[in-house]
Amino acid sequence: MAEQSQEPQWFTSSYSASPDNECVEVANMPKRTWVRDSKRPDGPRTDFSHSAWAAFTAHVGSEMTPLLG
Repeated sequence: MAEQSQEPQWFTSSYSASPDNECVEVANMPKRTWVRDSKRPDGPRTDFSHSAWAAFTAHVGSEMTPLLG
């Protein structure tokens, strides 16, 4: 699979900063969005279609807006 040979560029959200470093890292690959635990970079990852990831982040963002004030 071509996507496997491409080196992912992982990033974390600026909202991910927590005292316990509990966050995920995301890599936007050509066909999917990959997500992994930042504390276990060699551990398992999960992946989503770009449209599913966009819907998830839009929903989470709308739920967080009142909390971020």
